[in-house]
Parts: sequence; structure tokens; C-alpha cells
Amino acid sequence: MTGDSRNWQRNFDWAAGFLAVALLLHGADHMRRGMNVVPPAVMVGGTLQLIFAAITIALVFKRNRWAPLAAVGIGYAGAVGFTAAHLLPKWGFFSDSFINAPPWARVTAFSWVTAIVEIAANLVFGTIGLMLLRERRATPSAI
Repeated sequence: MTGDSRNWQRNFDWAAGFLAVALLLHGADHMRRGMNVVPPAVMVGGTLQLIFAAITIALVFKRNRWAPLAAVGIGYAGAVGFTAAHLLPKWGFFSDSFINAPPWARVTAFSWVTAIVEIAANLVFGTIGLMLLRERRATPSAI
């Protein structure tokens, strides 16, 4: 493993940890708000994202060769999904919009912060995965 590869791997480890913390905080906000206020499609989508993210994070720490590709998929899909679900105005069954949310939805500043941090963590995770894939293509022995 080259020096650059080790640096990217360290960044990848950091990004995986950042995503794990962001997922836990966002999940804590959903628990605080109450699962009864979350539309079923959003709950299913979020649960699937959590499962796939946990698997991908495990792949990162196991140094699995599929981790960068999985990170690109889960990172960018997660960023798009959370943006669509929370940051856009209500648009359909897969929407838990924080914009003009009714009082019973219990959306607070904490909700906004956790959603934005999770989107950022997904983007960082996906981007570092992409950089590792590009490096691997340039040097076949790199992770």
C-alpha cells in the first residue's frame, strides 16, 4: 500500500465513523419525534439505508475490496434519499418534509442539524469511496 493509499484509507475510516455517528444522531431524532409521525415509506427507506450503511461501514473496517464501491452507492443514494425525504417540500409518499412541518411532526433545529449532517456524511463517504476507486484504477495494488 502506498503512502497515498494509506492516507485515503485513513480518510475512509474517518468518513465511515462520521457516517455511523450521523446515522445514530438522525435515528435518535426520529425516536425523539416518535415513529408514528414518520410515513411508512420513509421508515422503510431509512431502515434499508441504515442496514446497507452498517454493512458498508463494516466492509470499510474489514478492508474489504468492495468497500469503496459500496460506499459510492450507499453514500450518494443516502444523500439523495435524505435530501428528497426531509429537505424538499412535501411531494409524495416518500416525504417527511421539514419545510413547514406541522407541530405534531415535532421537527426542531436538532432535526434539521441531524438531517444535514447525515447528508454531508453520506456525500463525504461516497466521494472518498469514489477517490479510492479512481486510485485503484490508476494503481491496481491500491485498495
